Amino acid sequence: MHERCIEQKLTKAAKKRGGIALKFVSPSFAGMPDRLVLLPEGKIGFVELKATGQKPRALQRARHEMLRRLGFKVFVPDNIDEIEEVLNEIQSP
Repeated sequence: MHERCIEQKLTKAAKKRGGIALKFVSPSFAGMPDRLVLLPEGKIGFVELKATGQKPRALQRARHEMLRRLGFKVFVPDNIDEIEEVLNEIQSP
């Protein structure tokens, strides 16, 4: 499955839950996740979308680990069936 299709599903599913999935662009800090998901009650998560079977590059993995050390949730779905699980995890305490 193409990354674009998974990304569209994420943005629609976040909106359905009353949130938004913003395109995250950081020109001076490469390797950051594709989307910043903001859900009701101050829930936040970073999502790096990949086409089915694809894995993050080394720099992306390093950025994900940095964000996790800072206490943020980071997800890397590569399939449309993972979207609801990712959003559930973002909304969990």
